[in-house]
Amino acid sequence: MTLTFADATPSSIPVHLVHAKEQPDLDGAAMAWIAASGFTGAAGRAVVIPNTDGGIAAVVIGLGDAVSRKRSRFVVAQAVTSLPAGDYDIVADAGADMDEVALGWLLAGYVFDRYKDVKPAAARLVAPKSIDADRITAIANGEALTRDLINTPASDMGPQELEDAFVSLAKAHGAKTNIITGDDLLDQNFPMVHTVGRASPRAPRMLEMNWGTTGPRLTLVGKGVCFDTGGLNLKPGASMGLMKKDMGGAATVLGLAQMIMETGLPIQLRVLVPAVENAVDGSAFRPQDVLTSRKGLTVEINNTDAEGRLVLADALAYATEEPADLVISMATLTGAARVAVGPDLAPFYTDDDRVASTLALAGGAVCDPLWRMPFWDPYETMIEPAVADLDNAPAGGFAGSITAALFLRRFVNDDTNYVHFDIYGWQPVAKPARPKGGVGQGARAVFEALPTLLEL
Repeated sequence: MTLTFADATPSSIPVHLVHAKEQPDLDGAAMAWIAASGFTGAAGRAVVIPNTDGGIAAVVIGLGDAVSRKRSRFVVAQAVTSLPAGDYDIVADAGADMDEVALGWLLAGYVFDRYKDVKPAAARLVAPKSIDADRITAIANGEALTRDLINTPASDMGPQELEDAFVSLAKAHGAKTNIITGDDLLDQNFPMVHTVGRASPRAPRMLEMNWGTTGPRLTLVGKGVCFDTGGLNLKPGASMGLMKKDMGGAATVLGLAQMIMETGLPIQLRVLVPAVENAVDGSAFRPQDVLTSRKGLTVEINNTDAEGRLVLADALAYATEEPADLVISMATLTGAARVAVGPDLAPFYTDDDRVASTLALAGGAVCDPLWRMPFWDPYETMIEPAVADLDNAPAGGFAGSITAALFLRRFVNDDTNYVHFDIYGWQPVAKPARPKGGVGQGARAVFEALPTLLEL
């Protein structure tokens, strides 16, 4: 779906934002109505003030206090779905971050209605004058693309459908694509992408997009496992229930790519997505198989359910065969990351302290929280088995997200500025501006940080 601001008109309903225990500057009748409603300015609470004609004279929305704001994001968006239909114009902002308010309002209008008639929020926002409306709209619609892709079930979002979405995005922005499918992956040296996807009747593929001809080079790599059964190490039913979201890394980098291209960021963008389905038939790869990767490193398979790092390994090796100023991978890679930081935070890995601090500050600024995790070198021995260069699933269960990140780093050149995100990609309980379902993580933080990271 497309998220947009409303046009300003004389009939737009004025909105006043107020902090907890503060009052808006309104006339006596309005203030009496507010008092009678028991409104206290609590975060996300709204009071609708009627006019004498039975319409709406104004709306007041609470920003809460400092403690409540620390415990939530997009507090104004909490009120949006409860407001009557109409176009709303913020006339008093109480010093609120208007980028956050505007983005949250747009995102609160997101619904996934492909299979069921779901009505979006009827309250539309007039773009505040203090924001860059085109930029906020681009960010919101990049996030909407990510959500749509993740929310679509695997029956309608296999490798071919992910390719279709990839090509459609490229065409919309004049980007070039290159698609390698099926056994051609072997001919063009993507052996682990082929191995993971070969048991599915839906052919595996490598998707590549290139956009922009001048400026710093950014390469995005997204895990595109459209469904993960676990392979021969078959997942139990409870663990398989959300595996339509295992292409959340691909969905997130496509949302980020849309933000970049829509706003015309002056860079050279390259996007790589290994798109596969990890299924089971007689050709499925097995535990204790040893695979040879694109980079030439051998990998012992100790769990076929640790397949995402295999397809990413070939993609990262390919990514760093060409020079890039920054390479970023995004993947719904490990359950260990969720155990460590829960569903809200996006863990990321980098060896560069400047990159880490820039990303962390950007995440805080745009309500896209991140948490730095360590590329802990002493754990390198945990991914080095006796019979091959690398182990795709070290025994013991310790530091699962870290060892997965270390595995990926082996496929990136030493001189490459590399960042890896181990995201969840799913909102388990509805929150303001984030309905239950697929959600982007890390993309807005990266987008905010790119001008500094790439010195634009």
